Amino acid sequence: MLRIAINVVNVVYEMRYRKTHVIDLPKRIVVGSGVRKEISKHFKSLGLESPITIVTGSGPTQSIGREVREHLEDSRFDVFQLEVRLANIDSVSKVEEVARESRCKVIVGLGGGKAIDVAKYVAYRMDVDFISVPTSASHDGLVSPFASLKGMNTIYSMKAKAPLMVLADTELIAKAPRRFLIAGCGDLIGKFTAVLDWQLAHKLRGEYYGQYAASLALLSAKHIISLSNIIAKGGEEAARIVVEGLISSGVAMCIAGSTRPASGSEHLFSHALDLVANFPALHGEQVGVGTIMMAYLHGRNWSMIRRVLKKLGAPTTARELGVSNEKVIEALTIAHKIRPERYTILGEKGLTRKAAEKLAKTTGVIEEEL
Repeated sequence: MLRIAINVVNVVYEMRYRKTHVIDLPKRIVVGSGVRKEISKHFKSLGLESPITIVTGSGPTQSIGREVREHLEDSRFDVFQLEVRLANIDSVSKVEEVARESRCKVIVGLGGGKAIDVAKYVAYRMDVDFISVPTSASHDGLVSPFASLKGMNTIYSMKAKAPLMVLADTELIAKAPRRFLIAGCGDLIGKFTAVLDWQLAHKLRGEYYGQYAASLALLSAKHIISLSNIIAKGGEEAARIVVEGLISSGVAMCIAGSTRPASGSEHLFSHALDLVANFPALHGEQVGVGTIMMAYLHGRNWSMIRRVLKKLGAPTTARELGVSNEKVIEALTIAHKIRPERYTILGEKGLTRKAAEKLAKTTGVIEEEL
């Protein structure tokens, strides 16, 4: 069981510097081996009622979904199970239609990013409880109150439902392809530059900056750096380390009421790369590479970040991301346009092609010769 204690005094302190907002935090976070088998006990303890809709991905998570469904049905819960192949508006419509017809009271997102994003957004639209059951640890969306969906006229996260409970089974997460876990590390390391961008926006634009949320996000990044030797070995201990970091990052976003503590210029680069190269790699992999370059712009220890990512086996170059040098340069020049209202180290005008090329070359992201 992972216990997260929020210091109310600190939260109230930072609230004095901005308009009042509602902080929705998970009521229960369960992390451990085989905890999926205890889901009925937690549902009863939280007073959750039927009907329940389980949303899974289209791969191996379907069988895990059936197992979880059986555990719930054995405890006399009425359960529907739906599969989604994409995290888009069509999937949202499909799940919402079934959930509304069945008068669903709880929606469970079980799987990786797609199933969880769809489930939390449907729960938000219906204003019902959302339960997150991640089967991989590739990004911090497993806890955050934001969802990434295609077909919504935006490529960045949208407001969604914060989970009432997170049930993270390290046995399942450790069995997922190692690439997902390492992508989760890349996403977490990105908090270094995300917080620097947030501080910059506060100083130059007067934007609200929450010290408590920022510190929590930074803690999750430092967590990965300090325990990188253990993570590199893999296994359930590595899975627990990464998933706990992702949970901390997600809670930071809940406290801040935005993605600011966890998403800055490194994420803008990743989103821009998705646009110009059609989603070439995992989100966290792209964020990791973006963090190397944005740390350089901030005048921070970018080579240390690169070194840790390489030790973990994460991509650090355009070639390892599966994109051309030209696509990296193009993404760097348009990244500032992705969210023009979000001020970062990229500024309002962004990078020129010459500056982008120099940045990518200096940090080793692209080869010296194009």
